[in-house]
Amino acid sequence: MNQWVSRQQVAAEFLGTFTLVFCGTGAVVIDAVTHGAVTHVGIALTFGLVIASLIYAFGHVSGAHFNPAVTIGMCIAKRFSGANVVFYLLSQIAGALAGSVLLRVLFSNEACLGATLPLGGNELQSFVLEAVLTFILMLVILCVTSGPKEVGIMAGLAIGGIIGLEALFAGPISGASMNPARSLAPALVSGNLTSLWVYLTAPVLGALLAVPAARLTSA
Repeated sequence: MNQWVSRQQVAAEFLGTFTLVFCGTGAVVIDAVTHGAVTHVGIALTFGLVIASLIYAFGHVSGAHFNPAVTIGMCIAKRFSGANVVFYLLSQIAGALAGSVLLRVLFSNEACLGATLPLGGNELQSFVLEAVLTFILMLVILCVTSGPKEVGIMAGLAIGGIIGLEALFAGPISGASMNPARSLAPALVSGNLTSLWVYLTAPVLGALLAVPAARLTSA
């Protein structure tokens, strides 16, 4: 593992997170402005497919985190250098902001820009959901990217699949963010900071809890 992050890694995390936010929250925005043309299922598939594609595009460059909670989890799991965490987080946040700004330019009348909000319950319910969803996501990531059962080329499908699955069943309640950068950017650009604390803290907690859980199953 290199001591310092490379410009290629920074660029990959920026471009990957930009694409994730532009396509994922873009699906939410377009569904709103077209009065449901994309559908909830379409939104969930968009998030899952874009992540799977980005893992194949950039996984060999940066590890394809595109998510501050994943970067922090990887660091705690000792699979990523702590010296590079800040560079990854800044790249991810910058990429997410760029994606939301472009959506604001394209869809200036859309108020929330796909921001994640508690939709079917209270903040505590969404907090628990987001923590558990990210726990499952991080557990899958840790299990399919190393060890004797490494799935190699199938990792993108496994990770994209679990994101799509979780968005399908939990999206109508918590928004199924699982990603602080994905929630922060549309909240800042739209000016809607309602319940943002849930989506900044719960995914990190879930990712941290997944690290010891993954160790329990490792050979």
